[in-house]
Amino acid sequence: MHAVFTVIKEHLKNFYLIQRLAQFQLKISNHDNYLGLAWELINPILQIFVYWFAFGFGIRQNAPIDGVPFILYLLVGISMWFFVNQGVLEGTKSIGSRFNQVAKMNFPLSAIPAYILTSRFYGHIILVIVIMLICMASGIVPSIYVIQLIILMPFVYIFAFSVSLLTSTLGVLIRDTQMAMQALLRMLFYLSPILWIPDKGSVVEMIMKLNPVFFFAEGYRAAILYNNWYIIDHWQLALYNVCVTLLFFVVGSILHVKFRQRFADFI
Repeated sequence: MHAVFTVIKEHLKNFYLIQRLAQFQLKISNHDNYLGLAWELINPILQIFVYWFAFGFGIRQNAPIDGVPFILYLLVGISMWFFVNQGVLEGTKSIGSRFNQVAKMNFPLSAIPAYILTSRFYGHIILVIVIMLICMASGIVPSIYVIQLIILMPFVYIFAFSVSLLTSTLGVLIRDTQMAMQALLRMLFYLSPILWIPDKGSVVEMIMKLNPVFFFAEGYRAAILYNNWYIIDHWQLALYNVCVTLLFFVVGSILHVKFRQRFADFI
């Protein structure tokens, strides 16, 4: 557990620096674009339109789900996915691609995935706010249940960081990690209730619940669209995802602290 406390201590000590680096990363990512930070919203909106046209309008004939228009159902569920997908993929290659920049600095390597994720998290917050405004314009007004997002959004961040801490270490040790994560995340996307809904109580639904994305997507929808305490009503699923996140964090911390002194040799 020494490695776990080491990582936590490094992040608490460098919290302010991580925020500054995240803001800087957000600016340089869109520095050469005429529209700048607007691309943080344009890109997901274009992808959402394609998914809606193919899966909603094309396959489902835009039929509502539990009284909610499919486009709103899709918007809320997929908002979380954009952050997890982009954050984990960029976090996986974060240490390997930036090691030479920080190797001679007094800067903890475990904080590199953190500031990359934090830069993405800013865009995630803005996207969720925009989607909530769209829902309000469509007649779905947020209620007291929306406060679940205060728990769910940090939970999504911690999950993505825990995964990134592990995969960023493996990315230095094993070059194929980046490609493996791309394939795995693509598979997890289609094994989630973002685009389609499995039958309640079916074997397919039970398998899909093993995917943490299931809990996050349904939790966001419960908070914004369906007005129920998803975390409380499905506390067993919430506990399962807490355990999964802790497992990734503990294993990631142990491997990171064990091998980071040798990162230069592998790179």
